[in-house]
Amino acid sequence: MIEELLPDSVVAVEAYGDHETDHAPLFPEEERVVARAVAKRRREFAAVRACARRAMEKLGVPPHPLLPGERGAPVWPDGLTGSMTHCDGYRAAALARAGDLASLGIDAEPHAPLPDGVLDAVALPQERARLRRLAADLPAVHWDRLLFSAKESVYKAWFPLTGKWLDFSEADITVRPAAPAHGTFRAVLLVPGPVVSGRRLDHFEGRWTVRDGVVGTAVTVAHG
Repeated sequence: MIEELLPDSVVAVEAYGDHETDHAPLFPEEERVVARAVAKRRREFAAVRACARRAMEKLGVPPHPLLPGERGAPVWPDGLTGSMTHCDGYRAAALARAGDLASLGIDAEPHAPLPDGVLDAVALPQERARLRRLAADLPAVHWDRLLFSAKESVYKAWFPLTGKWLDFSEADITVRPAAPAHGTFRAVLLVPGPVVSGRRLDHFEGRWTVRDGVVGTAVTVAHG
């Protein structure tokens, strides 16, 4: 699912349901991070890192511990950029060589409505108005959850480039369906964007899909 949202320069590995990655071994450094975590958290932590190490292998990179850095963002081996995501029944990692992409972000969410009150907390008034129009035209998609996922992907692509927090209110996202279950989106940055290859970015572009009960979104940032 995630792979179809990404350019050919990105390697993606995903797993569904009860999978062997749920019980994948961890490096000692990683074990220490989740030593006191509940079992569910440990399984998710291990599973998504197993996907990331399989992606490293596809890129010819030896297995490497992936520790949470600032604000929980994974610290990738030198020369790589990537993103990881997991939700109930799904986990994925996407990696690229740093020379091929400046940054990327992926996110997966269950295809279900957001809990009450969450949309008002994460969406701008104009975003909520656009979602209402989308819901009238294509009611089979949970557009509120898709917007939330898109904002998560935007943040994951933003943070490695800036090292700064991006609030939900600081990116205005327009979702564009290309078919009932997939399409694109544009995130207009409402704060100064990162400088990439000498140019300041004012927006990010992304893609989305809905499949097998999961909403997937992805953002990639090119060098030039």
